[in-house]
Amino acid sequence: MDLFLLKKIITVLIMPINIVLLLLIFALIVHSKKPKQSFKCLVTAIVILFISAFPPFSDTVMTAIENDYPPYVQTDEAVDYIVVLGCDHNTNDALPVTSQLATCSLQRMIEALRIYQLHPEARIITSGYGGHNPISNAETVKQSLILLGVPAQKIITENFPQDTEEEAELIAPRVQGTHMVLVTNADHMRRAINYFQAQGIYPIAAPTGYWVKDLAGNKSWAYYLPDSKKLQQSTIAWYESLGLIVQWFKSLVS
Repeated sequence: MDLFLLKKIITVLIMPINIVLLLLIFALIVHSKKPKQSFKCLVTAIVILFISAFPPFSDTVMTAIENDYPPYVQTDEAVDYIVVLGCDHNTNDALPVTSQLATCSLQRMIEALRIYQLHPEARIITSGYGGHNPISNAETVKQSLILLGVPAQKIITENFPQDTEEEAELIAPRVQGTHMVLVTNADHMRRAINYFQAQGIYPIAAPTGYWVKDLAGNKSWAYYLPDSKKLQQSTIAWYESLGLIVQWFKSLVS
């Protein structure tokens, strides 16, 4: 089996919702023969599900991941490259190209456009393979930027990287010794910066797509009820935390 595919399968299996499902299935299977173990699995599944969907917990965990780097602000120093890391999209010619982008790709594309408007001297590098799509994420983001007014000759595409580590490896030689801004989601920024620094590149972070925008603000009573969106948020936080742990282990053995 392809190593990239195996990594994705393992990652999916250890996400909170899938752990809950596995515990529930196990509880059902052993219920008649081992009722105590079945009950323990059931309670554990409920606790994991509740905590993962509980907004105060989810927001606190996510904020710890997202707030490592401040939002990008304009400086007097010229920018050579704006690197936009790949995310996801679905190719569908019946839709405008901007509507083909998944939320994460749309957020990154808009942030890259904002920075380009501050620094029109920069060139933009879009990145990311196509996955199941015939057109790469890099090309889809490029076409979206062109639609919004960025000249095509100002955009470079890296169409083949499958993950952030490959993106850093392929882009690093091009941006070596330049002033580069890195655009990705705030929850993903720490891991992305680590990969580029491992290649000897020290970019300026431009995080976007914040899950938590005002942790300390006033909250209504509804905030303290479990929420499916917070379950998704906790899943992303768990995914990025695991990625950072794997990254740390790899740095020890490399």
